[in-house]
Amino acid sequence: MKVAIGGPLKLAFRPWVEGRENIPAEGPAILASNHLSFSDSFFLPSVLDRKVTFIAKAEYFTTPGVKGRLTAAFFKGVGQLPVDRSGARGAGEAAIKSGIEVIERGELFGIYPEGTRSPDGRLYRGKPGGLARVALATGAPVIPVAMIDTEKIQPPGQVMPKLMRPGIRIGRPLDFSRYQGMEHDRFVLRAVTDEVMYEIMKLSGQEYVDMYATAMKRQLSEAAKAEKEAERAAKAALARAEKEQAEKLRATMEQDGRER
Repeated sequence: MKVAIGGPLKLAFRPWVEGRENIPAEGPAILASNHLSFSDSFFLPSVLDRKVTFIAKAEYFTTPGVKGRLTAAFFKGVGQLPVDRSGARGAGEAAIKSGIEVIERGELFGIYPEGTRSPDGRLYRGKPGGLARVALATGAPVIPVAMIDTEKIQPPGQVMPKLMRPGIRIGRPLDFSRYQGMEHDRFVLRAVTDEVMYEIMKLSGQEYVDMYATAMKRQLSEAAKAEKEAERAAKAALARAEKEQAEKLRATMEQDGRER
């Protein structure tokens, strides 16, 4: 990935980086980043000397056909781990297990605490599952990371990416060893996650929204659906009104004709 994608990516977009010295030269660590664009998983590893392992849904690795094989090869090549989202607890437990395995190998594990891309560029509440549980189960330091302006490179609906300089700001490692062994205490998980999100907010300068990004996406989707339904209803009402007016006009003309 660093050769095939990372090199051209750095050459074309020239991302700036602050705090690269906060990434340990060796040993495990968790990189907890905000999530603005699909390109975040490419920009961050491309500017680091070490490999960063993210997680991806298993469907990317199991889709049949030529396109499926190419997709699987691509995601394996860029260091993504397949996560099976089936089962009672789905992706959450699979992500935690995968993260712990990466940390136990002494590698860097990348995770997006928001759980999905921000729908509007703001920073949303972190989910208290994967990040905190991996950190507390392994004792690995958590390094907050802020991606800057990556969502502006290729906004939704834009085909060609915009050549501009995104930024990556890497914070100081956070030590949560004082909570180690408490990965099943939901209050501790919430506290750890909130502390990490606060550091990401300081690094990114984003406005913080105290709700989950998935809930906001659902609200936006429902609002868009309601708006479309309202537009359809308005068009239908206008069509009915025009039809009624045409019928009245025709009736009036017929009446005039009879009277003459």
